[in-house]
Amino acid sequence: MSSPDLRGGTAGNGGATPALDVRSASKTFGSIRVLHDVDLTLAAGELRALVGENGSGKSTLVKILAGYHMPDEGTRIAVGGREVAPHHAGVSETAGLRFVHQDLALVGALSSVENLGLGRGYGNGRMRPLAWSRLRREAREAIGELGYHFDVDRPVATLGASERTALAVARAVSPHTSTARVLVLDEPTANLPGPEVEQLFGLVRRVRDAGIAVLFISHHLNEVFDLAESVSVLRGGEHVATRPVAELDETSLIELMVGHSVERHAGRRPSAAAATVLSAQRLSGGSVQRLDLDVAAGEIVGIAGITGSGREAVASLMFGAEPAAGTVTVNGSPIPPGRPDASIAAGMGLVPAERATKAVMLGHDVAENLSISRPKDFVRRGSMRRRLEYQAAAGWLEKLDVRPREPRMPLAALSGGNAQKVILARWLRLQPKVLVLDEPTQGVDVGAKEDIHQRIEEAAGQGCAVVVCSTDNEELARLCGRVIVLGRGLETAQLAAPISADDITAACLADTRERSPREHHH
Repeated sequence: MSSPDLRGGTAGNGGATPALDVRSASKTFGSIRVLHDVDLTLAAGELRALVGENGSGKSTLVKILAGYHMPDEGTRIAVGGREVAPHHAGVSETAGLRFVHQDLALVGALSSVENLGLGRGYGNGRMRPLAWSRLRREAREAIGELGYHFDVDRPVATLGASERTALAVARAVSPHTSTARVLVLDEPTANLPGPEVEQLFGLVRRVRDAGIAVLFISHHLNEVFDLAESVSVLRGGEHVATRPVAELDETSLIELMVGHSVERHAGRRPSAAAATVLSAQRLSGGSVQRLDLDVAAGEIVGIAGITGSGREAVASLMFGAEPAAGTVTVNGSPIPPGRPDASIAAGMGLVPAERATKAVMLGHDVAENLSISRPKDFVRRGSMRRRLEYQAAAGWLEKLDVRPREPRMPLAALSGGNAQKVILARWLRLQPKVLVLDEPTQGVDVGAKEDIHQRIEEAAGQGCAVVVCSTDNEELARLCGRVIVLGRGLETAQLAAPISADDITAACLADTRERSPREHHH
């Protein structure tokens, strides 16, 4: 294993030869063609964004490049001027294609040194002991090349989110079977708060400046404008445009992605006479030291804060999914701590941030994932009636515009945005009194995001008390009539509508070391 020689990223890419040249990329599953003759060309050292709604073909294209999917006949791919047929991951890697996916593929119990060697060995040869001092030095150099400095012997699970991403990038661009020519970053910021996103952007620019072409995939359009030089748009499996970012604004980019404009809304505030539905008093646990919060019927309250502020723990504590002290009541009735079943019985629903591990049953179909919140609704004479379950699920799939509208389809086959709609429908069908949402649109495209936002507002309009915990400050500003900002486990600010994303960002980044909880009204 050796450190990533970023300065060598342009080797062999002389002249105008593209780093990546994709022609007529197509993919058909059965009778369904999901990718239609897509062309994509990246120059060495170009930083290109790739955007599109869930189901637009982005993931399929990336999986073709990675050798996970075999493309249809007629697809041509060249890397650095050499045509390749990536029928498995090893071919893609040898050609110089590198990938960092949203889940990063790191082993939390292992150190950075050990993770850097996964998949390519440690350069010690057969039957020879590992040269740990050399491996540690190379790991520090690899991470240092990207502007990061941390203990390479620490378990990766103890690193910060951006540090883990930096490690995954360092592993991707380090030379092993070949020099990296193209780096594909698939939703690398999905789990990062604002300050760590900026840190990651500095890393990506270093890679770009080394002559490596970067394909940056993100649902956060502000990131596209902050980072990329150009952007390619996929819609319905087709390439609809590639433009310099400077020629676009957010409105025009959204229109390219969805084929129509998306209406913007102001945050929702309850009526003055609305009764308190959810109350959390002296709530503590995990990174939360104390939270006092009342949410009225029809109100949408946001919880903001950087990583470690306590924001990431609030939803689970309220729902009883994690040990907590303090009291949580729904319509005045206390919820026993650590009892999610009691929360559900009281009329509370939770959409957690960790969709894959805490919200879905990947081995089950869409209908089962939707009905699991209260399966007894479909029991007749002691037996589960799947026909009734499928009928109810089909109605919700249509109502929330889940595609495809097939309740028998495995949930794992749905895109992230459509899977998130199913999780939301799981609770909406129960007409909850309280809805607690943690990162409700994380990894979701702009069209599905707007659909989810509308459903949240509809629930509030019907009297539901809604809490939205999110690192997406644009989302909080768009939805919420009030935003609570946490720092070091305590409330440090409270913002009232009208709120801008910049207001929330400024409050999150404010120095909270000597501040006590107080309100800030805008």
